[in-house]
Formats: sequence, C-alpha cells, structure tokens
Amino acid sequence: MTTYAEEIAAARRLTILLALNFAPGYTLGRPVLRAFVERTGYITSADLLAAEIAWLAEMGYVEPLGLDAVRLTVRGEDVAIGRIQVPGVRSPSPGEVRP
Repeated sequence: MTTYAEEIAAARRLTILLALNFAPGYTLGRPVLRAFVERTGYITSADLLAAEIAWLAEMGYVEPLGLDAVRLTVRGEDVAIGRIQVPGVRSPSPGEVRP
C-alpha cells in the first residue's frame, strides 16, 4: 500500500516526464520544468525538483544536461506515454498524453 506522499511523488514524476515529452528536443531547462510542474498543482522547491530529477535519472528515464537542463530518454518516453508501467511513476490516464 502506498502512502499519500508516495502517490503525490509518483504523479509529480509523471508530470515531469510528460513536460519533457512535449518539449522541443525532449529537453527543458530546470526553471521552465519547475514552472510547468507548479502550474499543474504540485508545489515544488528547487531541492525537491533536483531530487526528483536525480531519481528519474537513476531509473534511466531522464538525462541531466549539466546543471540547467534535463532531457527525456527513450525509456522515459515509454513511461510518459504509458507504453510501460513502472513503480514510482503514475501511469497516464486515457487522453492525458496529448500536447
């Protein structure tokens, strides 16, 4: 059974992956990514975003590009669009994967 905090983290991670999936070149700067995540209702500090990016990178879903940008990997795209389901990232709902 997952906790509320784990459910929120899983939803926030999906939001990060979807933002990158719709971005040109599958890449966004951290400030833009943070603003996108916050616009979807998840208050996110810079430290929390860094921790989520580190977690997603460790799983192989994103690739940090220096200190400022993040790029989606092929595996991350599979997770973002619901091609595969993985623990720790919420699966997208039908119709959610649209630009």
